[in-house]
Amino acid sequence: MWTITENRSWPYLEQTYDWVRDMQEVPQDPIHHGEGNVAIHTQMVLAALQEQPAYQALSAQDKEILWAAALLHDVEKRSTTVTGPDGRITSAGHARKGEGTARQILYREIPTPFHIREQITQLVKYHSLPLWLLEKRDPLRTIIHASLQVNTQHLALLARADMIGRIAPDTAELLYRIDCFEEYCKEHQCWGSPWPFENAQARMHYLRKGDAAPGYVPYKAPAVQVVIMSGLPGAGKDTYVQQHYRQPEWEIISLDDIRRQMKISPADRSGTGKVVQAAKEQARGYLRNKRSFVWNATNTTHQMREQLIALCMQYDAGVTVVYVEVPYKELFRQNGNREATVPYNAMQKLISKLEIPDLTEAHEVIYHVR
Repeated sequence: MWTITENRSWPYLEQTYDWVRDMQEVPQDPIHHGEGNVAIHTQMVLAALQEQPAYQALSAQDKEILWAAALLHDVEKRSTTVTGPDGRITSAGHARKGEGTARQILYREIPTPFHIREQITQLVKYHSLPLWLLEKRDPLRTIIHASLQVNTQHLALLARADMIGRIAPDTAELLYRIDCFEEYCKEHQCWGSPWPFENAQARMHYLRKGDAAPGYVPYKAPAVQVVIMSGLPGAGKDTYVQQHYRQPEWEIISLDDIRRQMKISPADRSGTGKVVQAAKEQARGYLRNKRSFVWNATNTTHQMREQLIALCMQYDAGVTVVYVEVPYKELFRQNGNREATVPYNAMQKLISKLEIPDLTEAHEVIYHVR
């Protein structure tokens, strides 16, 4: 069984991890956090979590996942906390930024199995959603989208611990909001499981059409299949493509190949734009002619993938994203063996911005993780 640490004493955590030590120096608004700084709050959240009967009923591995998420949930208040002109302390965006930091810690520093790591990062990302779901413009769309990424039952557990683990006058009101979140999830078939779409076509139709009903099932099948590779340099994308997508059944669009043909260096940013445009022209040709193809490039952020997926969806394509990952140390060994080695600092920057694809993006997502 995976655990983030065998020793859970706070002095040990502070001594071992700089991101835990940083919590001691991060203030919080005294109105909403009368207990004090982030370190005090996090310790109270961990204690509150373990006292909940619903937590005690979980499997041993799920307990470890939630405990790690509670430890990390405010990790990026250190970089987002500001004091306004009125003296109020806020930390807007700390959950979203904390998702990325949690992923980096659990990839670089504390090697964590992929599926466990991603459960933790999504709990960090969404940990405040139960408080504000019903204030969203479209609560149903929001919770359906979230349910495809995070276990809402575990999310409610974390949110309750987060509210109990502080000193504030509005605790009872916010705990009531979490109760309402739970009932809303149960009413809309999102409690502890993704919303049950009939198939991938129905899921993508709902997520892409602002006015669609979640139960609608399109009758039109995809006109062509597209595979979008995703993964850090050296992770093994080329090998995966060679093993699973052979010509002539599949056309291959490789940005590395196009770059070599155009004699453009990977460090040439203006040249990279020309490479991408040439690749997109190839893609449009294949889409128009209903030729299935693989787009082989890093595509390590949601924005990178979305540009391609939106293009493919215009042609009624069925899109599969294949994410490839190897352990941190193995990644650098494989990168060093590549013909075009990515410099160390550039690789670290890519890791720091890495966003993992999920079922909100494509018809299918395949995780090829060693």
